[in-house]
Amino acid sequence: MVGPRITVNGNETPLSPAAPQTTVLDFLRERGLTGTKEGCAEGECGACSVLVARPGVNKPTDWVAVNACLVPAAALDGQEIITSEGLATAGEPGAPPTLHPVQEEMAVRGGSQCGYCTPGFVCSMAAEYYRPDRCAHAESADGAGSADATDSDSDSEHGPNGFDLHSLSGNLCRCTGYRPIRDAAFAVGAPTADDPLARRREQSAPEPVATEYTQGDSTFLRPSTLSEALRLLGERPDAVVVAGSTDWGVEVNIRSRRANCVVAVDRLPELRELRVESDHIEIGAAQTLTEIERRLDGTVPLLAELFPQFASRLIRNSATLGGNLGTGSPIGDTPPVLLALEASVVLAGPDGEREVPLADYFTGYRQSVRRPGELIRAVRVPLPLSPVVAFHKIAKRRFDDISSVAVAFALDIEDGIVRKARIGLGGVAATPIRALATEAALEGKPWAAETVEAAAQVLRAQGTPMNDHRASAEYRSAMLGQSLLKLYARTTEAVPS
Repeated sequence: MVGPRITVNGNETPLSPAAPQTTVLDFLRERGLTGTKEGCAEGECGACSVLVARPGVNKPTDWVAVNACLVPAAALDGQEIITSEGLATAGEPGAPPTLHPVQEEMAVRGGSQCGYCTPGFVCSMAAEYYRPDRCAHAESADGAGSADATDSDSDSEHGPNGFDLHSLSGNLCRCTGYRPIRDAAFAVGAPTADDPLARRREQSAPEPVATEYTQGDSTFLRPSTLSEALRLLGERPDAVVVAGSTDWGVEVNIRSRRANCVVAVDRLPELRELRVESDHIEIGAAQTLTEIERRLDGTVPLLAELFPQFASRLIRNSATLGGNLGTGSPIGDTPPVLLALEASVVLAGPDGEREVPLADYFTGYRQSVRRPGELIRAVRVPLPLSPVVAFHKIAKRRFDDISSVAVAFALDIEDGIVRKARIGLGGVAATPIRALATEAALEGKPWAAETVEAAAQVLRAQGTPMNDHRASAEYRSAMLGQSLLKLYARTTEAVPS
């Protein structure tokens, strides 16, 4: 029987003898591909970024950048990855390789100093370089955008070549001050017709491979169907379920946790559907946040506000709704939004499926109504959507940070009256919660300063905020009230007096 194998830079490489918990980062470095670096081992610095061939949104295949420090190598059985070494093109015998366009721009524009973070930046930049819907709107004669374009050609976060700097939000650098990296990003052109990685996008991504890999007393399993996954969970109640591994990978790296059995569900077809029905939208629990963002394309405005603030693009390329809800964290960013959207979760188990309102799903700190052997199959968002929405994330950094407080609003305001209010909160209790008292203080009343100021006082008292290293209880309470005042100011500033 052929064991797990990964195609690395075009070469098929056996996983053995690596342990099942070995990360892609360690797997690559043990094979001499040391461009992939470990910086934080938590998915925050991006020094470990590599490209993975995934099913595409606009083409058969997308080149997606992921944190190699978090993903188990066994999870890429049968898959294709490209490292920073694989981006360059081999030259004639004895001649140096030809740099990839993003490598060339990083070099000539001074985007690398100590060089430690550079390979990760290059891989994340390459993923954006190959994004199929990246369109230049100010081009030079050779098709490349100019790094010296005026503000009329670009804004601070989007280049004239269509490059979105948010694609680099998960990559950190301590040397360059970022301006040369930005210049390099805004200078790359479009892939040429003979670019092999661009041509690869026109072919289907590798199909998921059913995997059973055991070394010692540890086993990694990838079932091919939902029914098989449920059977495995029934047989192995000790199993750890993973999708993007953005949470479990941190546990393995930082807390040295090990599992006798890991079951991967990220490629199960039953968990990867997205359907828009007449009365609801159903989102598969194993779709990544990036896939959801691009497939919905703003259809759910509150989710559209959330996505750019959820960690970084590197994390969103792996993280899933099912994983964010399954961990039960009180500071996860998606639960407050889904609570405001009145979403429900579809739980699949040995006895069939059941639908549970998210407001009833969490029962305690990292606890839920999900029974042993059950999986989150999908999330359902009812339609129609409330027209007035906002997501406020209070954190120490604008991007790539953990919430101190997260507040999501969804309001129906008709003829100046609040007909319906739904408010989801994170970071102020042992679980994500609905601000029921504040909702009641708003509904049926005029959307006016007096109403909002009174409701903001109620909102400040919601939950049981605590003091920790991210924020004090008093600060969290103050931010709750301020968030409602901010929403009111935003909705009224455009109204003529």
